[in-house]
Amino acid sequence: MDFYKEWLGIPEGVRPPDHYELLRCKKFEDDLDKIRGHYKKLNGHVRKYATGQYSIQSQDMLNELAKAMLCLTDIERKRDYDETLGREFPPEKDIFGRQPMLDVLIRQGKLERVQKAEVEEFADKRGLSHRDAVVQMKLVEPADAAQALAISLGYSYVDLEDMTPEDSVLDMVPRNLVKKYSIIPLFIDDDRLLVACIDELDHEVEEELRLRYGVPVRPVIAVPRAINQAIAKYYAPGMRDEAVAPPAAAAPAGKAAKPAKTAKPSEKAARPAAKPAAGGRVPFSALPPEEQQRRKQIGYLLLCWSVIVPMLPLILSNVFPMQMMALRSLWMAIVITLPATAAYVFLSYWK
Repeated sequence: MDFYKEWLGIPEGVRPPDHYELLRCKKFEDDLDKIRGHYKKLNGHVRKYATGQYSIQSQDMLNELAKAMLCLTDIERKRDYDETLGREFPPEKDIFGRQPMLDVLIRQGKLERVQKAEVEEFADKRGLSHRDAVVQMKLVEPADAAQALAISLGYSYVDLEDMTPEDSVLDMVPRNLVKKYSIIPLFIDDDRLLVACIDELDHEVEEELRLRYGVPVRPVIAVPRAINQAIAKYYAPGMRDEAVAPPAAAAPAGKAAKPAKTAKPSEKAARPAAKPAAGGRVPFSALPPEEQQRRKQIGYLLLCWSVIVPMLPLILSNVFPMQMMALRSLWMAIVITLPATAAYVFLSYWK
C-alpha cells in the first residue's frame, strides 16, 4: 500500500517525497507558521492509524513528518535543503554592500552552511578573523580562504611565488613599516601602486604609501605565510632599514616626464628653498614624519619638566622653613629655565 497516497493524498511519483510535498506545502514555502500548521494537521490525521494493524507504518510516518517539519523550520537547515532542490538565493551582503567571506566560501562549496556558526563562534572566542578561523579549524586551505577574502573585499588575489617585486619599489619603504603592517609593495601598474597585504588596508597606511610613492594604492590579497616569507626575503635584517627617496624627476611608467614648472619671482620670495641650518642640521620641516613625531614628543617633555622643576623649591620651602630664603633664591634662578626651554624648543629644536 502507498501510505503517502492513501493517508496524505500525495499523488504517485518519487518516493519518499520531498519535505514540502510530504507536509502538503507549496515548494519553498517560507512561512514557518504555515509549515507548522500543516505538520500539526497531518500529525493528528496519521495518529488515527497508530493503534490498528498499521501501527508500525503510522509511527514511521509520524517520525518522517516530524523530521521534515524540524528541517523546514530551522532557517539554516532549510536554506541548505532548498539549495539541494535547486533554489537560488541572492548573495548576502554587509553594510558596505560586500558579500561576507564565509558566504563566499559557502557559495563556492568549500564550507557547509551549518559550519558558519561554528566558525563565527571560534573566531569570536579567540579574537581571530574569519579567514584565520577557517584555516585554523582546517576547514579550508589557506589559499582558498585568501581568495574568498579577496572576493569579499573586491580585491585581486596574488600568488607571491609567481611574482617578483621591483627593487626600486621595495627600496622606497623601510623594513619596519612592512613588518608592522605585513605588506609587500610589488610594482606600479597603470599609475597605481600594487601592495600585497593580508587583509584590508587601513586608511592611514594607504595614505602614507600614497605620499611615499606619489600614486594611489591598489591592495591585493595574498596568503599570510607568503607575505611573511616575502618580508624575510626582501627585508632581511640589515636590508632596507631606511627608505630611499624617489628621484625628483622620475615619471610614472609609460609617461614622459613633464618639465618642472618655473616659479614666479614672487613665489620664490614667498617660498625660499629649504637649506640646512648652521652646522649642517636639517630643518624640522624636511625631516621624515617619524623623526618629526619623535622630536615633538621630546619637546613636549622638555616643556613639561621646565614647569615642574621650578615648582619643587616652593614645595620644599613649606616642608623646610629654615631654608626658605635659600630655596626661594634657588627658585628665582631655576624659574628662568621655563622661558629658556620654551625658546630652545620653539625656536631651535622644532625649526
